[in-house]
Amino acid sequence: MSAFAKTDALMARGRAFLGSEHAILCGAMSWVSERNLVAAISNGGGFGVIACGAMTPELLDGEIAATKALTSKPFGVNLITMHPMLFDLIGVCEKHGVSHVVLAGGIPPKGSVEAIKAFGAKVLVFAPTLALAKKLLRSGADALVIEGSEAGGHIGPVATSVLAQEFLPALADEFVVFVAGGIGNGDMIAGYLEMGASGVQLGTRFACATESIAHPDFKKAFFRANARDAVASVQVDPRLPVIPVRALKNKGTEEFTAKQIEVARMLDEGKVDMLAAQLEIEHFWAGALRRAVIDGDVENGSLMAGQIVGMVKEEEPAADIIAKLMVESEAALARR
Repeated sequence: MSAFAKTDALMARGRAFLGSEHAILCGAMSWVSERNLVAAISNGGGFGVIACGAMTPELLDGEIAATKALTSKPFGVNLITMHPMLFDLIGVCEKHGVSHVVLAGGIPPKGSVEAIKAFGAKVLVFAPTLALAKKLLRSGADALVIEGSEAGGHIGPVATSVLAQEFLPALADEFVVFVAGGIGNGDMIAGYLEMGASGVQLGTRFACATESIAHPDFKKAFFRANARDAVASVQVDPRLPVIPVRALKNKGTEEFTAKQIEVARMLDEGKVDMLAAQLEIEHFWAGALRRAVIDGDVENGSLMAGQIVGMVKEEEPAADIIAKLMVESEAALARR
């Protein structure tokens, strides 16, 4: 019998769906969720997900090939729905026979879910409301990730605990649903599994894994931070529907406010349309993240982090993080 019998039993559907030992997905973090971390998480029994972000099809092609060289276990690819070359990126996933594609950052454009399913891959989507979740699942999506505002990076306005209470009773019997946002230990995983989740997704907990290529100064900023340092960005102009981003407060946070004002002015002057304006914001984030994660500029870069950042105290191998989460979940279920 497995040492994680109770947790495994509650994760059974998620494990079968992902093809991984444990139904623990890694949230796709731009620049962080690349070949090294993704392979380490999949090799450690979880399910790694490549963050495509603003990558070109050529870059994604190389990243998938490099990840495959590091792991024979299943992993997924996260694609941003507003990427101007979305269908080319889907083509790259098809070429490599990627088994799972996560569509994030908005409602999947017409034909995108079908294009992914056409080559046999499973599609995971996000949905901010129950009505939209039902619509996406009925129209072809294979699984749903509900992600609350405690998460790092792009967030919605509602807490994970509220979304879980609303979505899980309505969907969990019929569909595979993963819960994300604000999960820092196995006790929390046990709770969501008992509510009907098929598995969970964690990002912040893995950002400082030993295998994460994030700069040492980026990791140090995480180790120093507490929950209240991870703040959501403010929306400057109501006409510019910018998805808020949760990150550690620094100069870069202020720079984003200035960027929004600049993009809103370009919108006013008719220099850009709404989609171009939103892409302009996305490119800002890609650059700001790169400065923090790769260059270690923790003052001006973007330190995207969830509110559980205060629970991240040291570098640990991804496999150890997963094992610890499983031990904690099993202990929590045994106490029930």
